Amino acid sequence: METTRHFVATVYVVCDGATALHEHERLGMWLPPGGHIDRDELPHEAALREAKEETGLDVELYAEQGEMDSETARSLPEPQHFLLEDINVHDGAVGHQHIDFVFYGASETQEIAPDGHDEAHPERWEWFTVEELEARADELPEDVVEAGKRAIRTVSASE
Repeated sequence: METTRHFVATVYVVCDGATALHEHERLGMWLPPGGHIDRDELPHEAALREAKEETGLDVELYAEQGEMDSETARSLPEPQHFLLEDINVHDGAVGHQHIDFVFYGASETQEIAPDGHDEAHPERWEWFTVEELEARADELPEDVVEAGKRAIRTVSASE
């Protein structure tokens, strides 16, 4: 079986010591905002677009940018994590994977109001503190719990 791979971008949005997650209807798991990177987008642009479409929130990314710049190249905002995620696995064979640029970001409000079409209803979103992520670790993907806690700590430490 050939494995297909798509580039995606994710952002753990933090506000008031909590991160926003929703139960993804098709995948049946709790996830932060994110999605496929369009052909004309850079990863950090896709992360901001997806956050806006899915939550309606204006997000400020916490991403360092390197200093390598020239006439033909420039540094981009760096993701906090760069993950290879198995999406479809059948009989032990991986059919589809996401190459995920994972960012952390901050919002000034927790008011979810999706700005895109076909997005999860605001009631499907919840804000999780570090303690709530740990308390519900049995129902959340392990990487979501860990990245969520790190995002909260990163953003909270810089406020």
